[in-house]
Amino acid sequence: MAERAQPLRSRWGLGVAACVAALILGALAAVVWRAEVGRGIGPADWAAIRFTVVQAILSAGVSVALAVPVARALARRRFPGRRFLIALMGAPFILPVIVAILGILAVFGRSGWLSDALAVFGFEPIQIYGLHGVVLAHVFFNLPLATRLILQGWQEIPAERFRLAAQINADPRAMWRLLEAPMLRQVVPGALAVVFAICLSSFAVALTLGGGPRATTIELAIYQAFRFDFDLGRAALLSGVQLVLTGAAAIVALRVATGEGFGTGLDRSLRRWDGQTPAARLWDSLWICAAALFLILPLSAIVLAGVPGLAAMGGRSAAAIWSAAANSVVISAVSTGVLVMMALPMAVAVALGSARGGGALVEMAGLLGLAVSPLVIGTGLFIVIYPIADPFALALPVTALVNALMSLPFALRILVPRTREILSRYGRLSLSLDVRGWDFIRRVLLPRMRPQIGFAAGLAAALSMGDLGVIALFADSETATLPLQVYRLMGAYRMEAASGGALLLLCLSMGAFYILDRGGRRHAET
Repeated sequence: MAERAQPLRSRWGLGVAACVAALILGALAAVVWRAEVGRGIGPADWAAIRFTVVQAILSAGVSVALAVPVARALARRRFPGRRFLIALMGAPFILPVIVAILGILAVFGRSGWLSDALAVFGFEPIQIYGLHGVVLAHVFFNLPLATRLILQGWQEIPAERFRLAAQINADPRAMWRLLEAPMLRQVVPGALAVVFAICLSSFAVALTLGGGPRATTIELAIYQAFRFDFDLGRAALLSGVQLVLTGAAAIVALRVATGEGFGTGLDRSLRRWDGQTPAARLWDSLWICAAALFLILPLSAIVLAGVPGLAAMGGRSAAAIWSAAANSVVISAVSTGVLVMMALPMAVAVALGSARGGGALVEMAGLLGLAVSPLVIGTGLFIVIYPIADPFALALPVTALVNALMSLPFALRILVPRTREILSRYGRLSLSLDVRGWDFIRRVLLPRMRPQIGFAAGLAAALSMGDLGVIALFADSETATLPLQVYRLMGAYRMEAASGGALLLLCLSMGAFYILDRGGRRHAET
């Protein structure tokens, strides 16, 4: 799409992309400069590296292994509430991690529902902390994602292939061999790589359910080097190791081939007739019910424990929670505003493109936030700020900025396709009417992008509201966001107040997402 034939220019997007790249790459350069490579990696650091890789492999393997039968059952069955269940699988993505962990503890913890049920039959309570707890939490977050990815693979098999299989009287084994197994060979490696990359940089899960010499991830080791030892050299060295691991995993996730697919069809809907035996129906129903319970029970536990926790809050606990909630709301609002100001011009620049590849460079700058851990960026910013200012005094603005950078890749994926469509449809007409620049943005672009902007803003607000990452590095004892305050209450074994704060955080996160997403869709062209 030639830029000279459009009513907008890409220079603002290129400038924003350059600033984003300079900020992230500058933080990485500070990490590389500060890292004391000569001191080497100690035994404790090697243990953290091994644990990080092992838990990521186990988490990805278990998540995808369970996702295959769940996705197959959803592909074969039609039942009331199916759409709601599939939509529910998107909830863990925007669910605050600390909230989900409290729900997991309420169900699977030592004093949780499952342990209480086992005690009735004389069994010991479940030990949730350590490797198995970290894997369990990662499966909770990533099983829905893996299921959605694999379900999409099933849905992309043209209906004509199934009709052809019916015409040749293919039995279930032949259906599996000819259609389903080839599809899984294409989709599963990509799903494994994506989940593995996500689990490598999951800080809050390791912070709450890991810990100890045997259950420390690289990011948790970075945090400990900062908060407990203030060893910037070791933190920077570990950040470099984390960067290599996450970068390699991200490259693998992007480059894993999905194959040539099954060709195109006529987009006909199809009610699956295979798997209609009583045994197949039973197994599919069991998998669907188990997946639904696995998602719903922790969320229900948060609500059941949080209501009395909110009602019982008082004194200093209530004041600290409400103050932290106010900080979270401010950070989320600032982060969302910064994200929109970055994402819109970058989306225009990507949509316009150029003969010199400017659009691709802008998109690569936006994807840097996906390849680099926020804790690594936080480490670099701390190193840069420390000689010239007090990093702890800048905890809230730095957290808002890093949260915006982390949401930028998702916002671009949402905004770019619609921006490209609008420029293609209305660009030349607007030029002929001499509607350019800000007039085009105000009269044409923004009204038609309100749903996408609202969705991207809601996603960014929810993710920022529930983030427990950079704030853990920068915050002092007097500063906290709501996720950090809930974590502190958990550490002090004040679980009732923590449950109340978690319910408040859940309401704020989901409420921010709903208000912004719904507000974008109201009176907008869809």
